[in-house]
Amino acid sequence: MKTVILCGGKGTRLAPFTYVLPKPMMPIGDKAILEVLLQQLRRYGFTEIVLAVGYLASLMKAYFKDGQQYDLNITYSDELEPLGTAGPLAQIPELNETLLVCNGDVLSTLNFHEFYNFHKEQGGILTIAMHQRQVHIDLGIIEQNDGEHVITNYIEKPSLDYKVSMGFYFLEPRALEFIPQNQYFDFPDLVKLLLSKGERVVGYPFKGYWRDLGNREDYEQACKDFEIMRSEFLPGSLP
Repeated sequence: MKTVILCGGKGTRLAPFTYVLPKPMMPIGDKAILEVLLQQLRRYGFTEIVLAVGYLASLMKAYFKDGQQYDLNITYSDELEPLGTAGPLAQIPELNETLLVCNGDVLSTLNFHEFYNFHKEQGGILTIAMHQRQVHIDLGIIEQNDGEHVITNYIEKPSLDYKVSMGFYFLEPRALEFIPQNQYFDFPDLVKLLLSKGERVVGYPFKGYWRDLGNREDYEQACKDFEIMRSEFLPGSLP
């Protein structure tokens, strides 16, 4: 089974560090962020890796090479123009079986075997790993009737709970038929299109550790967590 890791973004929220480093190569402990994910994938038996690269691709290729140092087979798919999070999949050949797609800037303790089994049991064309996230709003929220000035409710500093995408997906090959060639296309676009066509899209609930490292606050917290929880992210052996 192939795994495609999305590594083409510029990581603008982590500037100025990402002016000289692609986001998946930002250090966490003594490793690059992507290096942690690669070692996790290897321990779960996912050894055929395609890195979808764009921004600073030459650095990615020079660092990760062909993957032999991780006991992996790494190949590369180059984006000449930004293609979004789903668009790169349309230009990768021979994706003719169940496919794992990962963002290259995520730190988690996701069990990929359990995720895969759930995907197969549910029978969806696409399964999205989900995490519960609470958002605090430090303002008073005012609700009004549409078209009127009358206030109907006042909520002081509410907390809202959401299920959010973790940036891990299992897709069946048929899902790739819905992705246009050579066009910017994100995963939300794919999900909405699949739903409009009556396809079964499933969410996999995950309660373990997960953090998207797209902004400086989350990145700094992940670095601290990695030092404390290193054995959970990189255990000596995985099932």
